[in-house]
Amino acid sequence: MSTLKNLNDIHLSTEQIESVNTSLAALETALSAKVSNLSSEERRKYGSISEQNKLFVNKVNDYATGQPVLRSPDVDWEEFAKDFNSRTVLEATIARSENLLTGISNAKTLHDYDNYQAALDDYAYTNYKTYEI
Repeated sequence: MSTLKNLNDIHLSTEQIESVNTSLAALETALSAKVSNLSSEERRKYGSISEQNKLFVNKVNDYATGQPVLRSPDVDWEEFAKDFNSRTVLEATIARSENLLTGISNAKTLHDYDNYQAALDDYAYTNYKTYEI
């Protein structure tokens, strides 16, 4: 049976592995103060704003920035701006991280496939040798 072999023959060097681990540690350190572990109850309580609500928040931010005289005095606009900026940065960071994760996951899938095919070949060879004796 002919199968594709070595779908991913690009391997990380020891230096690259060290660089990745160092970079991940630096990223974890940089974000440690920002990372929140929500319980499932808290996740349900706070949820995630929908795309429509994101548009609403963006529009309020546009008005608050462009026409400050219309701002409600009941809102802490300094905190609103900080939350808005943090949200924007984290959203972009998540998108970049998800793209990296997808690429890494795809590379791992190819290595898994290569390992599995090699294991099947070895098993077939062992089976063949068993009956050859």
